[in-house]
Amino acid sequence: MQTGKWKIYWNDYLFKAYLFGTKITFHSREDIEIENELMPPGTIIKEWYSKVNYQMMRTEPSLPIIDGESSYHIQVNMSDFELYIIRMVFYDRYENEAGTLIIREPEMDFKCPLKTYSYRVQLINAGGTKMHFHSFVITEKEG
Repeated sequence: MQTGKWKIYWNDYLFKAYLFGTKITFHSREDIEIENELMPPGTIIKEWYSKVNYQMMRTEPSLPIIDGESSYHIQVNMSDFELYIIRMVFYDRYENEAGTLIIREPEMDFKCPLKTYSYRVQLINAGGTKMHFHSFVITEKEG
């Protein structure tokens, strides 16, 4: 049985996106085309946050709050998945890194570290030059 389901979109053009030489086309809310022939592998293209300092960042959190006691499922909807990396970075309440998770498949079950207080999801270039990003879905699993 599932208890919570959140669909996360690109949403904003500039916030925490790699723009140097990047052409970003918003075809629709669920179809963002990213193209950059010169982007080096390892570059963080986009980052989403579960906790932000609004005064400093002037944006709201784009990720749901999750904890280390539940199990979750992530489904990534994008083209050329094998040319990009999705990394989740977990932090404790003091903003110290508590763990990381690399999403290696378009769909995957995961648990975050017990002391998780906040986390980020990063879209990282692994050799791609063009892709369509649609969304990713995080689902809380029961049981």
